[in-house]
Formats: sequence, C-alpha cells, structure tokens
Amino acid sequence: MKFFVDTAEIDAIAELNDLGMVDGVTTNPSLILKSGRDILEVTKEICDLVEGPVSAEVVATEADDMIAEGRKLAKIASNIAVKVPLTWAGLKTCKTLTDEGQMVNVTLCFSTNQALLAAKAGATFISPFIGRLDDINLDGMDLIADIRQVYDNYGFETEILAASIRTVNHVTDSARIGADVITAPPGVIKKLADHPLTDKGLEIFLADWAKTGQKIL
Repeated sequence: MKFFVDTAEIDAIAELNDLGMVDGVTTNPSLILKSGRDILEVTKEICDLVEGPVSAEVVATEADDMIAEGRKLAKIASNIAVKVPLTWAGLKTCKTLTDEGQMVNVTLCFSTNQALLAAKAGATFISPFIGRLDDINLDGMDLIADIRQVYDNYGFETEILAASIRTVNHVTDSARIGADVITAPPGVIKKLADHPLTDKGLEIFLADWAKTGQKIL
C-alpha cells in the first residue's frame, strides 16, 4: 500500500519523507488555506521535495475553466496529479487531461457508481471519502470494498485512494480490503506506530536496564 500525506505543510512532509513514509502528497483548497501559502509556490516546493504524485486541486466548476486550471497546475512539475471533483464537469476534465497524458485524481467520491464513471473517464486515482460517510452513519469502508470489487471485476487500472482517513483503523481496514493508496494527515500516519503494549514493554525494559547500572554510551 502507498502512503500519501494529506497536508500542505512542508515541514511535516519532509519529516515523513526522510523516513521513507511518503509515496505522494494530496492537497486541497482547505489545506492550502491552512498553510497560508500561495498555491503555486507551495505546490512547487512539495513537488521538488517528493518523487511521487502531488495532487493539486482545481477550483473552477465549469469544464472549460477546470481544464484551463488543470493545465496550468500541470505545468508546475511533472509529478502533478490534477485533482478534480466528481461532477459531470469534473469527469469531462478528467477525460481531457488524461488523454493529454496528465495524471488525474478524481475526488469527493461517495458512491460506487461515481467511482465507475471516474474509471471509465480514465482517472489515475479515485478518492472515496471514508470519514465523511462515517459522519452520516454510513460505513465508509463498505464503499472501499465495493469499489475494489467492481474495479477487479473489469480490470480497471484506476487506483483506489482511500481519503478522509481519520483513524488508524481506517488505515488498517483500507489495507485489508486492498485500497491501493491511503492519504492521511501526518498525525494519523505517526499514530500507526503507537501501541500501549509497546509503551509498557519499553517502560519495563528501561526500568530493568537502570537497575544494571550500565551505560552503552
């Protein structure tokens, strides 16, 4: 499974990238706002930092404008994945940019039918939102499983990018089901290393080591 980091914070990306934990980055208008940076400037900096796909999102709502924005974003770097919403205009944009050889991430997916349309339009990635489905008392993991089955049934090459990841269990379940990629905030990725028994075991080891009176350095 590939790990994408869902942030526009350079320091957070760099820390995880140094550990080999970054296969790509996803951004969106909300994350750009949080960073306080110019979208073109910060996106270029991220692209220079990581080798994998960096999703940069269009903000237009009409297809012609989306295509124009997508082409401009694509000029930032060769590893840009233009991010478009799963609307009819977004699908038109996806088809056009894909035909031009551009990676496209179709986002805000909430149904299997939407994911099917994105694959037909040639999307590089489909981003189903797990957490937001959980918010309305639906199981977001059911959507990941359904998309996985449909894509496998017909050999679609679009990669399932599990998004709106909020817990470590979302990561585990996505991996178990077979999502190709997860994108998560840096904090969630770091929490994957946490376990109370690890903490307890370390506490015991350190206490016993202190009793020996020895030092390694």
